[in-house]
Order: sequence, then C-alpha cells, then structure tokens
Amino acid sequence: MIERRAEVRLLCADLVEVEWKDKTGHTRKSVANLEDISRCGVCVQLDDPIPVDTPVTVRHAKMRLRGNVRYCLFRETGYFIGVQLAPDSRWSPSQYRPRHLLDPRRLVIRAVKRALKSTPVQ
Repeated sequence: MIERRAEVRLLCADLVEVEWKDKTGHTRKSVANLEDISRCGVCVQLDDPIPVDTPVTVRHAKMRLRGNVRYCLFRETGYFIGVQLAPDSRWSPSQYRPRHLLDPRRLVIRAVKRALKSTPVQ
C-alpha cells in the first residue's frame, strides 16, 4: 500500500472529546480514543460514524483542533475516523503530547539495528 500522507503519523493513545453537528443540525459529542496524530491530521476511534466532510472539533484539556472528516471506516472495535486539520489548527507536540506517543519509524530502526547485530560477520 502506498502512503499518501504528506507527514508521518505518530501512533498514540489518549482520550479526547469529538464534537460535530449531525445531519439534523444537533450538536453531538463523544469521547474517543486518539489513535494517531500528525501536524496536519488525526485519527480517532468512536462508537458512532461521522459522515465524510463533516466539520469536527477534537478536544483535550490541553488542546483544541478543528478539521474535516476525510474517512470513516468500521473495524471490529468501532469507527476509525480520519480528520484533516484546518490550516489554522495544526498540532504541535509542544502544545499537547498524548499520554502514549510512538514514532513507528523508530521501531523499524531498532529492528534493523538488532538484525545487523545478530548477523554473523563472514
């Protein structure tokens, strides 16, 4: 699969609140699990779907990010919702750092280093 994102998403886990208006115009709020984050986007897991192109706000005590839903996929444990952040609402680790944060590139680097160490020199 080809990565289409312009920036690397960092894997994370933290509880956030997501707010949006449903098709009747009523404000909806739900607690969600923050799955990944980058400067330009986030992925949250919710119990309910949110339609593509819906404006949403993702909140934590230390941040407030606004954007639009780009995808909404159901998987075994719930709906995974990708949000493209508005240009004036970018994430910065200095502003908010999720409880658990991992750069997957570091895992690859560690695996390569381990493999090189365990390879016998000929």
